[in-house]
Amino acid sequence: MKKVIILMIAMMMLLCTAAAEGDYSVVTPNGAPALAVAALGERVQVLGDPSEIAGVFAKNEADFIIAPLNAGAMQYKKGNTNYRLAAVVTWGNLVFASQTPDFSLESINGKQITLFGENTINASVALYILREKGITPSETEYKAGAAETQAMLIKDPDVIVMTAEPAVTAAKLTLKKEDKSAVSISLYDLYMEITGEDGFAQAGLFVREETIRNAPELVKKGLEEIKASADKCADDIEGAAADAVSMSVIPNENVAKAAIPGCHIRYISAADARVRIERLVSIDPAQFGGETPADEFYYDGE
Repeated sequence: MKKVIILMIAMMMLLCTAAAEGDYSVVTPNGAPALAVAALGERVQVLGDPSEIAGVFAKNEADFIIAPLNAGAMQYKKGNTNYRLAAVVTWGNLVFASQTPDFSLESINGKQITLFGENTINASVALYILREKGITPSETEYKAGAAETQAMLIKDPDVIVMTAEPAVTAAKLTLKKEDKSAVSISLYDLYMEITGEDGFAQAGLFVREETIRNAPELVKKGLEEIKASADKCADDIEGAAADAVSMSVIPNENVAKAAIPGCHIRYISAADARVRIERLVSIDPAQFGGETPADEFYYDGE
């Protein structure tokens, strides 16, 4: 009996040691956020439907969640979650796109445009850019996600849409096979022209309060490895593309290599990103619960 008890204690110690050494979990939507953590392999759960993010926050099980910045801020403000913002990992993967010949930003004037993500910060940034550039569409419609506006772009040569990387690169390659083409205009570049800032805080990396409290070394390790994965998207595009295919984030390495630069993946700590986050909040405070996130929303590695 003693031997059994000793064996059980030893096994429990081994499990605890394994957890302490690096068994953490990451949940992310597909697309650019998933590209940012693709090097982490099986630790990452990629959601098939971005709308599942609210439920992931509510479950309070994952150590790290990547989600739209405003979604995490809103959940925190409502008291639905205790996840705190540790970093921003994507800085603007949105584009306006069309098959229209000689498509330019001015082409949107007086024309219908289809955006995705109504009542989200993505749509807010798009509308802000159009307003600041003096562009007035005749009508604005909305689809749920970038995949839907990508499908419109491929199917209809007359539509003007907002979609995102890597979807737009995949669409261009599909159209090329049909001897067609599309032009895309980066909202990242337009935002920089207007504000002077290199992109807008888009996908945030959130860390669970219980993990911060109970496993601080695990949090430190996770943040270091997530940063290394995100940095790989800038420093080793071929390697990052291979990771994306291995994780089934993107099915084709050529698409991944072409799309990754336009995803603008950079790991910037919440503390260092705060000024730019607050600038983004000022564009549409309603997306953040009507006010700038509180100090305790930011995790600074304490």
